[in-house]
Amino acid sequence: MFRGWENLDTDILVMIFKKYLSLDELTSGVAHVCRGWRVACCDPILWNTLDLSHMRTKFLKVSCMPCWYLVGHSDKEVTRILKLSMSLSKRNTKTLIFHYDLFPNDDMITYTTRRCPNLRRLVLPSWDRLEERGICDAISFCKKLESLTMPSMPNPHFVFSAIRENCKKFRELKVMGPIDLFFVQNLVCLLPKLKVLSLRCTSIRIDALTKILDKMKRLEVLNVSHSYIEVSDTEVTEVPWSTVIEKAFKLKQFVACKDPKTCVKCQWTEKDEGVMRWNMYDERLWKEDEISSLHL
Repeated sequence: MFRGWENLDTDILVMIFKKYLSLDELTSGVAHVCRGWRVACCDPILWNTLDLSHMRTKFLKVSCMPCWYLVGHSDKEVTRILKLSMSLSKRNTKTLIFHYDLFPNDDMITYTTRRCPNLRRLVLPSWDRLEERGICDAISFCKKLESLTMPSMPNPHFVFSAIRENCKKFRELKVMGPIDLFFVQNLVCLLPKLKVLSLRCTSIRIDALTKILDKMKRLEVLNVSHSYIEVSDTEVTEVPWSTVIEKAFKLKQFVACKDPKTCVKCQWTEKDEGVMRWNMYDERLWKEDEISSLHL
């Protein structure tokens, strides 16, 4: 005899919700159907990963600087999803993923990380609207953070300092954007215990790459696949690629393209001058990584 949806076993409901309901559906009233459904909607299995990679910030192009205008309801929708998700997740989220075209502000990030004390992994490729203080505040709540995907930036000192001070188990970093010597100097100085580093689909100065291999003694895995290796105009002697390979032998895993001239993704990176225009290519490209723990 059919007992009704409201009387289904909680574990069965959780399995159904996980398989058939999207994040939008979970946060759009399902939890208010009845008490049993509310309990199921709050199950940790549903909130281990909060994946916002399907959401993008909406913009209107304008003729004056900065050439785009943020659509107001876009922020409201993201805020709504985050607040409802935090209410239902009950502080159980361990992985938080943002789309590269989703630009959260300081309030969104600090609100969310404050309510995710068990966060292990944060994928936040775009920091266009985040201030230094907002980023540091957000990281300060992530005491258990182990993995971060972030954009490149001119001065990463404050970010790496915040990670060093607050995230004692931090071990894995993915950077989406050009890598120069100054960036690496900060990385080597402030995160010397890093074990996994992905710099795929970007431009990397050859001196920066060799410094990583020389100075990061605890590094075990390095991914530079589909990256464009740049040589400084001021360098008297160019470091040959064979030297890089030789230095990389100490690693457990070193990932690089065997023949960049025939690799389509390598050609894309070079054409984009190390700043990959992700929206021009396969939607899945920005999520990919040859390092399994960083692949989405």
